[in-house]
Amino acid sequence: MRFPSPEDAGGAGPWLCSEAEVTRLVETFYARVRQDDLLAPIFDARVKDWAAHQSLLVAFWSALLRGTRRFHGAPVSRHLELPGLTEQAFLRWLDLFRRTTAECGNEAMRREADDAALRMANHFWQRYQLRGISPGEPAPLPDR
Repeated sequence: MRFPSPEDAGGAGPWLCSEAEVTRLVETFYARVRQDDLLAPIFDARVKDWAAHQSLLVAFWSALLRGTRRFHGAPVSRHLELPGLTEQAFLRWLDLFRRTTAECGNEAMRREADDAALRMANHFWQRYQLRGISPGEPAPLPDR
């Protein structure tokens, strides 16, 4: 038996990037989101504790990129609750994310993160539309 080297393995795993690289990606990206004229109001309306939210996002991206198992949550259902998401907002989110990953200095991480972000954005947007929400209209609040 031959154990795979990081080069053989490809994809997500601890060989892809360090935890520090994931943290830097999340911090840099969400600093840009918070300055963006389209995305900042969406996030500012929901996120009250940015430090806690970023910690959750680091755990999420660490799970996707490094295979860690710290993240426990339901990101799709949380995003489906957001009112007024538009295709333009998803495209802006992807553009800012790709600009951030392009500066990360780790090409393998950039590819994996960009692929994951695209899959995620497509999935979230499709699910958002399936709820019968017209772009730009508020999402109905779930029954509580």
